[in-house]
Amino acid sequence: MPSPLVQPPEQVTAAPPVEVPRRRTRVLALSETRCAVTALTLFLMALPIQLADASAWVWGPLYGVAYVTGGWEPAWEGLRALREKTLDVDLLMIVAAIGAASIGQVMDGALLIVIFATSGALEALATARTKDAVHGLLDLAPATATLVLDDGNEMTVATKDLVVGNTILVRPGERVGADGRVTDGASEVDQATITGEPLPAAKEAGDEVFAGTLNGTGALRVRVERDASDSVIARIVTMVEEASETKAPTQLFIEKVEQRYSLGMVVATLAVFLVPQAFGADLADSLLRAMTFMIVASPCAVVLATMPPLLSAMANAGRHGVLIKSAVVMERLGQVDRVALDKTGTLTEGTPRVTEIRPLPGSGLDQDALLVMAAGAEHPSEHPIARAVVDAARTRELTVPDTRDFSSAPGIGVTATVDGHTVAVGAPARLLSGTGSACAEAAAFAETLEGDGRTAVLVQRDGTPVGVLGIADRLRPDATAAVAALTALTGSAPMLLTGDNPRAAARVAEEVGISDVRASLLPRDKVTAVREETTTGRRVLVIGDGVNDAPALAAAHTGIAMGRAGSDLALETADAVIVRDELATVPAAVNLSRAARRLVAQNLVIAGAFIFVLVIWDLAWHLPLPLGVLGHEGSTVIVGLNGLRLLREGAWNRTALGRR
Repeated sequence: MPSPLVQPPEQVTAAPPVEVPRRRTRVLALSETRCAVTALTLFLMALPIQLADASAWVWGPLYGVAYVTGGWEPAWEGLRALREKTLDVDLLMIVAAIGAASIGQVMDGALLIVIFATSGALEALATARTKDAVHGLLDLAPATATLVLDDGNEMTVATKDLVVGNTILVRPGERVGADGRVTDGASEVDQATITGEPLPAAKEAGDEVFAGTLNGTGALRVRVERDASDSVIARIVTMVEEASETKAPTQLFIEKVEQRYSLGMVVATLAVFLVPQAFGADLADSLLRAMTFMIVASPCAVVLATMPPLLSAMANAGRHGVLIKSAVVMERLGQVDRVALDKTGTLTEGTPRVTEIRPLPGSGLDQDALLVMAAGAEHPSEHPIARAVVDAARTRELTVPDTRDFSSAPGIGVTATVDGHTVAVGAPARLLSGTGSACAEAAAFAETLEGDGRTAVLVQRDGTPVGVLGIADRLRPDATAAVAALTALTGSAPMLLTGDNPRAAARVAEEVGISDVRASLLPRDKVTAVREETTTGRRVLVIGDGVNDAPALAAAHTGIAMGRAGSDLALETADAVIVRDELATVPAAVNLSRAARRLVAQNLVIAGAFIFVLVIWDLAWHLPLPLGVLGHEGSTVIVGLNGLRLLREGAWNRTALGRR
């Protein structure tokens, strides 16, 4: 059947795939950010002028413009919500700020507006960045692919125009243009973005490949089996978007009661003003009492009761390499009661290392000699296993010999002349073909290593096996301690979710003390595992680093990405980032979040007590306005200073040790 994409012969080209640059929202491109920055700048300009006892005509206009720039957007949103018969706390804050200004507390009102404008800007920026990262994932797939026509000719077409049944040619070093199955050729494909496997996977006729994965040194012909809109990469994008949209709305504790408090405060303020009027009270006295009531009952101290502990905890965590993206995340982190960990790049370093060196009896080689021989043959190769072998030799301060006649066969291994001998290094299953004792011993060594979850690499000299190397992804030094700490914090052992093979997953899980192991998972399988836990009422913390972890990070109650090796999508989708890749900081951050939540509760009690006393004083007797402002500001200062306790180094040290 003729291809639906046939073009005239003169349009046939052999241009390489073109990668589309990833999009990124500029910070100041968002209106919320521009308004918040302007309001904050004006506030910081006006404050020192006011404190210097300059004329109000100098600092007043600066505060006035700060009110407008920082308050118009939440005020407009609040009015729109009011039309829907919903009283937004932001609108209440604007009213309180204007009320404060009307009785001379201009700076207090401006500060309130700046706090809310900054919070809104951070939320808008985080949302925009996540959308950029999600859609930027589609750029992993090349924009074009080489289509093989029925007559054997080739032509370059847009990958979005490929249809099921087309055959494409994937040259060495190119990215695969579509999900499909290999019909001809052999190579090794780096598909870490999809499965998280640390080593490239050997591919030959009959094997499945995914769009956006990177081909190695061989050429592949691939029959397209899925449309571009249905590729694994496209489905990852869809899963991240759906998980982000269906995730339960995140709110700070105080926001959960904002509707009732807002409505109650408005009704109470009106009552304080109107009821005395009904009994003939003086208008000015009633207005002053009502404004005093609004000031002392306004939730400024309540807002500050919540934010300083959380912001202080965020700053302290940031100093120790944990970037928490918002105060909401800081609060939620302390609620987790189940942890799901990725393997490659999370529990492990994500870089293959030589872990076993086994010379065969009778080879006449010791470990160093075997490693030197293998490193000499692998030195010209760029394969991850080759780099691991050469790095192992250099770590032992061994001299890697010069080689010649180097050749590489995808999926098999390399061959080179080293010190006058023909040395082959590669897959035991492909290289072993004899029946002698050396072959039997090598096969037994390889089987033992692979049974332990390692990759076995055979070394041959002049056609005879002389040794076997074991390659594995090295465990992070702090992984075992981190798993134990997370188990103690949540009351249950973490689960391991990985796209790697079951044997490698089981080996790592055994080393760190995890019994719940789920291997060979695609991204959608990880999301399913997280949602299964969520349906039982668990609050799941997911820790990962790759594109394949992004949907699970989005679906989780809280997601944390490993910073150094993490993909852009994982870093943007996650709620927090471990900048220094120190896994042991995760339980410390969880402990710090719980400490912050305890301080928030303390502050809410303090703020509530002040508000209660001042309101009763104002209603039962007559609270002088200056004293009301002093009490209101005093409570704000007290809760603020209490919250700042988490900035101290000792706060982190206590949480790192598991103390309260």
